[in-house]
Amino acid sequence: MDVIDQEHDELETAFQAKVEAEQRIEPKDWMPEKYRQTLIRQMSQHAHSEIVGMLPEGNWLTRAPSLKRKTILMAKIQDEGGHGLYLYSATETLGISRDEMFEQLHSGKAKYSSIFNYPTLNWADIGAIGWLVDGAAITNQIALCRCSYGPYARAMIRICKEESFHQRQGYDIMMTMAQGTKEQREMAQDALNRWWWPTLMMFGPNDANSANSAQSMKWRIKRQSNDDLRQKFVDATVPQAEFLGLTIPDDKLAWNDVRGHYDFGEIDWEEFKAVVKGNGLCNRERLQARVDAHDGGKWVRDAALAYAAKKADRKAKAA
Repeated sequence: MDVIDQEHDELETAFQAKVEAEQRIEPKDWMPEKYRQTLIRQMSQHAHSEIVGMLPEGNWLTRAPSLKRKTILMAKIQDEGGHGLYLYSATETLGISRDEMFEQLHSGKAKYSSIFNYPTLNWADIGAIGWLVDGAAITNQIALCRCSYGPYARAMIRICKEESFHQRQGYDIMMTMAQGTKEQREMAQDALNRWWWPTLMMFGPNDANSANSAQSMKWRIKRQSNDDLRQKFVDATVPQAEFLGLTIPDDKLAWNDVRGHYDFGEIDWEEFKAVVKGNGLCNRERLQARVDAHDGGKWVRDAALAYAAKKADRKAKAA
């Protein structure tokens, strides 16, 4: 072993010891390159998901059933945009530019959550997204508040607080519809039927098939495995569905006294793989919308840069 390799091993040992001592890793600290790349992949994907996630709900802003519902939905969509910006800023501390992250998204190299490639067919879908999708996000993100990387963990604290509002507004929509007319109850049940399984897919592959999960847990980027988080979500959500009088679309769902958890059916992983590969119902539509928005806003970015340059030039001349 040469001197360089020895120094690298010593740095890795010190890094892992710091992680295990529950000390946060900050941007200027030494970190393994694989740790940095893992964070860039996860954090940028999270940021992309927040931004793309605005699209299914934005489609219903003009069709919400009341001014109150429009106002609440607008506030929620604005929150999602803010979450994306927090996360892009946090990811930039790892040495990647925002333009590079956008290019990776627009080219298809970077992914976003598979859940946003499903269509919102009626107003009940907006309730299902808030209740189920944001509920699943909170389950995953609460653990991320204790992520070993400081900027990510701190961003998640505020995001989780706002996501809890999003889940409540979704559940309120579902409760209103479940207590409404026969047609409204049927719409709520139909939305649950369509969103339940894609929501369970949000936690990622089973632990045995997850390439990155074990290493991320060793580095304490993640605190719980995919399967543990999925189980936690199911256990919390089934009683909520029962309170609404809605039925989870899973014939194998049953409480297991021995395990102290709900047993549930197998996820269609072929569907999950197809959506991740870009073959979901709305993959192309979602990605094209992001590309069009980015290209359409180029003049604003150019104008801002020109103004900043003009202001700096005036300041230099005055000095």
